[in-house]
Amino acid sequence: MGGTPLDDDADGVLVTIAPVVQKAMPLEIQVIGTAEAESTVAVHAQITGAITSVNFTEGDDVTEGQVLFTLDRRPLEATLQQVQANLARDLAQAEDARTQAGRYQTLAGRGLVSGQELQAKATAAAALDATVEADRAAVENAKVQLEYATVKAPIAGRTGALIVHPGNLVRANDATPLVVINRIAPINVSFGIPEGQLPAFKRYLTERTLRVEANAPSETVPSMGHITFIDNAVDATTGTIKIKGSFPNEDRRLWPGQFVNVVVTLKTDSAVVVPTAAIQAGQQGDFAFVVKADQTVDLRRVTV
Repeated sequence: MGGTPLDDDADGVLVTIAPVVQKAMPLEIQVIGTAEAESTVAVHAQITGAITSVNFTEGDDVTEGQVLFTLDRRPLEATLQQVQANLARDLAQAEDARTQAGRYQTLAGRGLVSGQELQAKATAAAALDATVEADRAAVENAKVQLEYATVKAPIAGRTGALIVHPGNLVRANDATPLVVINRIAPINVSFGIPEGQLPAFKRYLTERTLRVEANAPSETVPSMGHITFIDNAVDATTGTIKIKGSFPNEDRRLWPGQFVNVVVTLKTDSAVVVPTAAIQAGQQGDFAFVVKADQTVDLRRVTV
């Protein structure tokens, strides 16, 4: 125990002594937790088409907005050109119809055409104006569909296994994603604490930001984070409540799905500390032997 043996005489027993020290002792909760990606997105195609290129390697880190896949753009470009041509045609027809309606308005003022003919021209002009608006909407829709031919990363993170390759035909909103992206920096660690510890946990959380440590069983240096979430209900099956901590994870030591040892430090107090072996259990409670100046010992009751 790092102590000093007492000198023994012929009838004595060799014992080991250790000093009593006062030092900071943390009040901790130790549990097993699971690392979870802060955000997970399954990337799907929003249109049906053939994959023409894959612009990343599975397992790569990608940035938000980075191009991941491109689909065959030719059918979409042809559709866009068609609706743009329809718009140009209907714009010309609408302009001519408005001109005709204006002329008939002038002739009607002179009494040269009937009111019925004037109404017919005005109606035709209004109908073509509505057709032009529908054409503009069709052009915008065709542009959006063309944008969907370029599939970009919705979040920054690490890509998983690649599901499709160039040449594969993908369908809009297919059940199988093209790829799954996990944001792992920062990363969350989820764990449960017994409901009996919840009041104290909440009290300390209101007083300060609670530090939480997490490390895999094979790791020696823990990752440091802080508590960010307490669930709104106790699990009636297990009698625990779900807690989450957030970790920067810049070194990528924590991985989604990984089991980790979690230590939450509630507070740190100054305490008198002795080796565990020095505390003995008796009929009247715990006690320890204290070495006096004359090298004799005194039994003293202690509270642990």
